[in-house]
Formats: sequence, structure tokens, C-alpha cells
Amino acid sequence: MRPSVGLLVAINFFYLYTPSSSRSFQIDYDNDSFLKDGKPFRYISGSIHYSRVPRYYWKDRLMKMYMAGLNAIQTYVPWNFHETAPGKYDFAGDRDLEAFIKLANDIGLLVILRAGPFICAEWDMGGLPAWLLRKDSVVLRSSDPDYLNYVDKWMHVLLPKIRQFLYHNNGPIIAVQVENEYGSYFACDYDYLRHLSKLFRYFLGDEVILFTTDGDGEAYLKCGSLQGLYATIDFSPGGNMTTKLNIQRYAEPHGPLVNSEFYTGWLDHWGQKHSVVSKEIIAQSLDEMLALGANVNMYMFEGGTNFGYWNGANSPYSPQPTSYDYDAPLSEAGDPTEKYFTIRQVIGKFNKLPIGPVLPATPKFAYGTIGVKKLQSVVELVSYLSFSAPVTSEYPLTFVEMDQYFGYMLYRNTLPVNCTQGMMLASPLNGVHDRAYVMVNGVFQGILERNKRIWIHITGQAGSQLDILVENMGRINYGKDIHDPKGLVTNLTLGSQTLTNWTIYSLNIDEAISNGLLNKLQKLPGLTATTKVNVPSFYLGSFVIPSGIPDLPQDTYLKFSGWTKGQVWINGFNLGRYWPVKGPQITLYVPAHILSNSAVNNITVLELEKAPCIGELSMACAVEFVDTPILNATNALTNMHNYLFRKYS
Repeated sequence: MRPSVGLLVAINFFYLYTPSSSRSFQIDYDNDSFLKDGKPFRYISGSIHYSRVPRYYWKDRLMKMYMAGLNAIQTYVPWNFHETAPGKYDFAGDRDLEAFIKLANDIGLLVILRAGPFICAEWDMGGLPAWLLRKDSVVLRSSDPDYLNYVDKWMHVLLPKIRQFLYHNNGPIIAVQVENEYGSYFACDYDYLRHLSKLFRYFLGDEVILFTTDGDGEAYLKCGSLQGLYATIDFSPGGNMTTKLNIQRYAEPHGPLVNSEFYTGWLDHWGQKHSVVSKEIIAQSLDEMLALGANVNMYMFEGGTNFGYWNGANSPYSPQPTSYDYDAPLSEAGDPTEKYFTIRQVIGKFNKLPIGPVLPATPKFAYGTIGVKKLQSVVELVSYLSFSAPVTSEYPLTFVEMDQYFGYMLYRNTLPVNCTQGMMLASPLNGVHDRAYVMVNGVFQGILERNKRIWIHITGQAGSQLDILVENMGRINYGKDIHDPKGLVTNLTLGSQTLTNWTIYSLNIDEAISNGLLNKLQKLPGLTATTKVNVPSFYLGSFVIPSGIPDLPQDTYLKFSGWTKGQVWINGFNLGRYWPVKGPQITLYVPAHILSNSAVNNITVLELEKAPCIGELSMACAVEFVDTPILNATNALTNMHNYLFRKYS
């Protein structure tokens, strides 16, 4: 009798992920090396974040990393990506961590897992869930009982999932990182690190290597390292590699040398230049480290995309763009660059490269110009976008106080006095987090912006409706300011008077779009668009994938010529933010799997400032699909170390 398919799968899973006496991954302190199954081993790894790459493309990216000569990958686990609300966990689809780890194992790649709870990563709030801020006094990344209570609950879910994939359990995970760059954080709380160490050991056992990562300075290692956690460092290319690597010896006099984040590029910010690091300096530094016998993880090897609202920010407040291309060896779209082949050549000097061709770039297609038509403004559609009743409050409430964590909220009030000659609307304590679009009776008045503009003049008569749409542009992900509430976090004043008695709308724009609500509204006979093009408004369009062309749909890029700033969705999928007037990113990456060749594809644009319609509504607006990305609309930074690789406060 033949065994069932289900039984075979169960047997195979049991074989792969049960303890094996023949498998071990250890530290050889006497010979400054790792030991894999008792033999000296050196990993050459690359970072890829499963949360920034659609599951559809995981195999493509991992295969390209394998063919580059890597024997391991490194990935973060963003807590807020999985626990979207307290006790509500999501490990499905693009969030299926276990599937990602299994796939890496199937391809032949070991895994270095950075389990948090904090990860930084230019990810919203460094991966910490925003709902932790419900208690304003919470001290993040510390032994504060309120914080640790939620950390423990999360780790009780995450760590058991990880244990089955540890190397000695026949899985691919050779090491697990505890916290991240803790030596850069003000708290310097050893009790916190001890608590995490005990927690990880409880669930993962004593055999797995637990490690920390900190900057290449003794001060970082002083607060970031702890006995029982192997201390590694991170640093940029250039300079003397021997000197840099030896900083690790401050915390680890013996053991393998490890650069856990060797920067192949660097992050971008809106309104700043695109970061570029030459392949030559990467190759030279990598060659030197490998010649010294060091273990190296290249950060990033594939950057990916901050889809939706996942981008982080640095302090003083400066948000990162949608693209996380990072000038990495694999581009945002997973295409091998010249840097990829240069790195592969260096690795080939030390390790035997896999046999076979490198996978090519994924094909791109320019679908052309697509017209979009204005639906209505956010203010006009607020009753459709807010799925719950508005909340009244004497003073403004933050996003978290409204149980909303991302996107946009609308604050409504009435003018208490005549402002026909103009009056100052201000946030005296710089409490607009992060950008506020101000309207009186539907007429645009101006923009308040964190750290940049805390007052504007508005006009209107007493009793006029004051609407303020506040955008959360991403939470700070590094340093002391990660406690980053959103919305109107302090009072606004009109003249000398503090505004009170607010009506606040929590907006669930993503759900309204994914449910097709806006497209249905477009068909209502009585719904008419306003003529104003400079208030936050929705624009809708559609297109069909051309027939008769093989292998469509393909990846593409969405270009916003003439548009100002906003958010865009295709078929309900939130691609992210666009801001071409700031740059450096001009185009948004559109992965092929969100497009349909069997149905009409819908585009929804939320333009927050001004759309490029000519003569108000006499001509429809348009967006354009192109086959080439534009990420460097401002001049590129090339090996300018005064700007690159700078850690923010």
C-alpha cells in the first residue's frame, strides 16, 4: 500500500526539522573561527528583507543570491509586520516567515536571523508596533515592565516558530541576533539585554549561537554587548579593514571576525541626493576582509521596496522614500547590477562559485500613458472613508489614541472668529506629525509640516468649516526619538486662541480601495467632482494589459510627471508614496504579480497637493508606465563619506 501524499510530507518535514547529532554550528574560540559540523567555516552572506520583496519573487531573488556565491542570507523579522494589533498575528502570504526560511533552505542557503524585537532597518518605528505607544510613558527598548510584557508575548509566538529551523534541528538557521545596535541607544539597559538573552535561550536552547551587532566603536560595544551573546560589528567600505575588524576584539578577544553589516550602498531620504557607492571600493574592501578570514554579511544585497506605509525616518525628522534600492548588488526590482558581478568575481577568489548561469533581470514593460479622472476630495468622501463614527474631543487625539497606526486622519473644527483679513493658524510646539493639509470650507489654505513650517495664514468667516488632513509619513526608526506619535500631538492655535472641540475621523482608505468602494462611487450618477485641483483628492483610472504580446504582465514603473505628492494603489495594492517634486525617487516599482491580464486593472491616486490637470478639469490627468526606474532625480552622492554611512541621532 502506497503512503499518502500527506504522510510523505509529514515524514519529510520530520526528517528536515528534528534534532540531528551529526549537525552542529559552533564558535571555535581557540582558532578564531566558526565550526560547521566540526569543520572550520566562514559565511559570506547578503541581506534580503522578506517584508520588502513580494513572496512571488522570493525564489528569484534567493536564487540570484545563491548564484553570486553566497552561502548564507541574513534577514530581519519586523514585529509590527506580524502583530498588527495586540494579540493579532499575521504570518500569511507575503508575511509567511516560515515559507521564506524553508525556501532559503531548499535553495541551499544558510540563514542568519535577526529576530529583534527592535530591528531599525529604515522600517517604520524600527519594527516596533505603534500600538506600544498607547501608554505614553512606556520606555521602549528597556526593562520597562509595560514594554517587556508585550515583548514576552510576541517572543512566545515568534521563537517557537524559529526553533524548528535551527541548524542542529536540520534547518538552515546558523545564528540568531538579539536586538540590534543596542549600543547606539540611550537606555544602555543591561537588564533588558539579560532578559532577552534568557528569553531566547528558553525557547531556542543552548546550542544556537546568539549574537549582537553594533557599530565599529568601543562606545557602541560597551552598551550593546553582553556575556553569552557573541558580539559582532558593522561598518562601511573604505579605510583599513584590519583596523576596523579589530574593534570587535574589544568585546570578543577571541572568536571569528564578523562584519554583520558591510554596507554595499546606503539609504535615501526625500529631498536629498540618491546614495551611490562605487563597485570598486566595495570590491576592494570585501577582498581585504575575506583575505583576513572574516565572515561578512553584505547589507543590502537586495534592498526591495517600502510598499504601503512601511518606510521609516531619521531624526531630525527626515522620512525615507518608497524605494529601498540601497544601490545594492541586486536592484530594487531584483536585477543583477555591475556591482553584483564585481562582488561575484571577488567571492570566486575565495569560494567555488555555483555552476550555471546567473538568472537574468526580470523583463520590464512600458504600458504607456493612462488617463485618470478626479473622483472627489478626501473631505467630500470622508463619510465613505471613515468606517466608524467620528470621535469628538476637546483637544486633538493622536493616531494611536484613535486606534489607527498608519495613513491619514482628518481633524475637523469650525473657525471661532472671523479671519477674513487672514489669521495665523499655528502649532506652537511643533506638534504636527508629520504633514497637515489645511482647508477652510473646502478651499486650500496651506501646509503645516513637522520641523519645517509650524504656522500659516488662513482666511474665512466665523463658523466656517476647518478641515486638516494629517499624513503619517513614517515613524523614526533609529536613535532616541523612536517614541514617535502621529497626528496632531499638541494643540493648534488660531491667533492667540487654542482650538478646542474637535471632530476626528479615522480614515481606512486602504480598505475602501481594496473593497472597490471608490470605483463603485465613480459610477453613482449624483456624484460630481469639485473643480479644485489643489486639495487632497482621489483620481481613478484603468487599463488593460495588451493582448498578443507574450509573457505579459511584466514588471513596470509608474511615473508621475507633473504630480506633486501622494499615494497610489493598483488593484487595491498600496504601492507606496510618490513625491517627484522632492525626489530623488521619481518612479515607483510595480511588480508584475499585482497586474492582471484577464481583467481591467484599476489605478487609484491620492494626490495631496496639486494634480497636473490643465485648465482645472478641462483636461484629464495621466500617469505613465515606463520600463526604466528613475531613482536619482537629484545629483548622486558618490563616495562622499561626509554624507554616506552617517548614523543619525
